[in-house]
Amino acid sequence: MNTKTNMDSKNQQLDRIQELGSDITKSNKGNIYTLTIIGQVEGHQVAPDTVKTTKYEHVLPLLAGIEESEEIDGLLLLLNTVGGDIEAGLAIAEMIAGMKKPTVSLVLGGGHSIGIPLAVCTKKSFITPTASMTVHPVRMTGLVVGAPQTYRYFQRIQEQIADFVTANSKISRTDFEHYMMATGEIATDVGTILYGKEAVASGLIDKLGGLSDALAALHRMIKKQTQHSQ
Repeated sequence: MNTKTNMDSKNQQLDRIQELGSDITKSNKGNIYTLTIIGQVEGHQVAPDTVKTTKYEHVLPLLAGIEESEEIDGLLLLLNTVGGDIEAGLAIAEMIAGMKKPTVSLVLGGGHSIGIPLAVCTKKSFITPTASMTVHPVRMTGLVVGAPQTYRYFQRIQEQIADFVTANSKISRTDFEHYMMATGEIATDVGTILYGKEAVASGLIDKLGGLSDALAALHRMIKKQTQHSQ
């Protein structure tokens, strides 16, 4: 009776995870959950219906469920995002960085703006050769209070992003801030666009590769963790 109840509970948890996210791939190498971060990371403000979004209120409990689930061995994070809400993006990145389960990210298309902390928050990161990442300063659209405190707030948020990125990747703070504040790299804007090889050479991303490379790395991590737990 207890065994059946436990099995039903596990199946219900797995069903809830599948409803909210993308896909669970089961194999003899381990069960992998694939989570996609696409379009704009939506925060406290609801984006228009015409904008493709990733909603943080869906992702946060999903990640908690993945970490606790006995049916999932690792997380594959697929990124193709223009960025979005800073606090929401950092919240997701912090949760993934705090997971004990094996995690691997793969940047496809783009991992721009707040997508950068999301790309580096996993234990191993990959980027395809054609993918790009835009590093730029913190900015805000809409009504802004023109006071020194506002600019100080922007500066502190920028420092938090730099702290997180440099703590979770191999890029130096000096290089990251240089890319962030570079002029002449982006038309009508400040910042730098890094493509696949450049992102790896800078230390921002671990390796150049595709889906098979990311999955192979995740399988190795799962195998190593399984051996340690035995």
